[in-house]
This record gives sequence, structure tokens and C-alpha cells, in this order.
Amino acid sequence: MIEVRGLTKKYGDKLAVDDLTFTVRPGIVTGFLGPNGAGKSTTMRMILGLDAPTRGTATVNGRPFRDYSDPLHEAGALLEAKPAHPGRSAYHHLLAIAQTSGIRKSRVEEVMDAVGLREAGRRRAGRFSLGMGQRLSIATALLGDPRTVILDEPLNGLDTEGIRWVRSLLRSLAAEGRTVFVSSHLMNEMSVTAEHLIVIGRGRLIADTSIADFIAQASHPAVRVRATSPEALAAVLRGPGVTVTPGPGGELTVTGLSTDQVGTAARTAGITVLELASQTASLEEAFTAMTQDAVEYRAPATQTRDVTEGAQR
Repeated sequence: MIEVRGLTKKYGDKLAVDDLTFTVRPGIVTGFLGPNGAGKSTTMRMILGLDAPTRGTATVNGRPFRDYSDPLHEAGALLEAKPAHPGRSAYHHLLAIAQTSGIRKSRVEEVMDAVGLREAGRRRAGRFSLGMGQRLSIATALLGDPRTVILDEPLNGLDTEGIRWVRSLLRSLAAEGRTVFVSSHLMNEMSVTAEHLIVIGRGRLIADTSIADFIAQASHPAVRVRATSPEALAAVLRGPGVTVTPGPGGELTVTGLSTDQVGTAARTAGITVLELASQTASLEEAFTAMTQDAVEYRAPATQTRDVTEGAQR
């Protein structure tokens, strides 16, 4: 379990993390989201004792991470890709860490198999692609068989197969009762991998909730319906608190009613429904709506046009 209480970090006049309080519980995958510059990496570094907080505390399994004599058995982390010496093989990189951390030698082969690096284990890390470097970083994080896993952008550089593998890995680690805390900018992947979200912006907590509740808070559910008589159905559905918006091909978008209510109203009126579906925002849409006031770096609206025109000159 990770517990953060009033965590604050200042760099000179810049407040990078502002009074964060949240808990990451074992047994589920918790996603850590926020715009660029939100303070995610700084928060992770403070949890791992790499940066000292200005105020507040962060504990891993009940203690500050710096207090552990065998830290790799408590938490494994990926904070950047390709941490290995470029002239050292993947195997010897992992072996050196194992030997200096009291980890059995056979564990090296186990994690190399787990991340798919068995065949590349004797190659120099400096020749690895970004995706292979990510796999080696994840292997390093898992080397101590830790109770807590903290991964910062683990999907960078991975192909489709690699992304699916990481998804399966995170779920399996959580199913074993471990604490899994992962940041990513790939919203679609987070929506099918994480169960809970911690969302921050400008160093402050925006949301600490389930995926479903986060999307529900940021969106206005609607119903899409097609019927044999769209005008007649629209007249039946309109009322206090209900909005009916016509679309192409006779499609209607209805807010203020559930799919059951729309279907029942159509049946009562003798109107045949051809298509009926609920519409909710995606995680990406919900994230954009919830963090729009916390974006530190925003391109001006004319930038795309100006860049395109410049390229054509």
C-alpha cells in the first residue's frame, strides 16, 4: 500500500506538488494521470525517497521507502527507460543488481523470461530499442519480487504486442495482491487496464475515484435512437429536463432519459425502434474535460495552421 499525506514539493518559487493526499491500495491497478507538468514524476520520486518533500509524508507498506534495508523486496520501480550501462548485457545488468541486493541468481533468468528478453539477454543494453529498454526496466522493477510496483509511462516504445503484454502483467500483479501504481498518457489503455484513478493537475489532486465514476462525473450521458418515425418520437420524448437533438439519417440524441425510458415511450406510442444505445464519454474525453483548467503547456489555436502554412512555403 502507498499512502501519501499532505505531500508538497517546491523548487524555488515553483510549487510542483501541492498538498497531495491519496492512498493506493493493493489488489487493483491504480492509474496515475495528469497533464504534462502536473507533478506525477515528482510525486513518484518522493514516494521512492529519491526527492525529499518540502512538507508531508509518503510511505510504502507503512514505512518511508528510505527506511527499508531490502528496498527491492518492498517496491520495484520504472522511472525512466534504459537505465542500464550501454556496454553491459541485460543479463549482467540484472545480475549485478541481484548480487548487491541479496536476490538469488536464478531470479534473473525468471524475470528475463517474464518480460521476453531471454533471447536478447546477452546483448549489450546500448543496442536495445526503446521497447526492449522498457522491458529491461520492467524486469529490473520486478527483480526483488516486490509487494509494490510503481511504473512511470511503462508503455513508451512498445508495439501492440508489448502493450497487451504490459496490460496482462499489471492485471496479474494486482491479482496476486500487490499494489500497482502506473502512470500513462495512453488513455484508451488506462481505461481497460486500471480500475481506480488518481488524477492531478498543477500538483493538486483533481480526482481519486473509480474509472466509471470519473467518466460519469465528467460527462452527460445521452441516448442515441433511430426509429421509423423520428419526428413523432421526438415529439413524444420532449418534456421538462429532456432534450432531443435531430441528427443525420433520422437519428435522435436524447439527454435526460435512460434507454429503458426511451424504448418504453416508443413502444407506448406504437413507434418501431431501429437502434437504441447509450452514449458515454471516453476516458480521454473525461480527462480532457476534468483537467482543462490545469494544463500548463497549451499550444495556441493558430499554431497548427501556422506550421502547415510554413511547411508549404
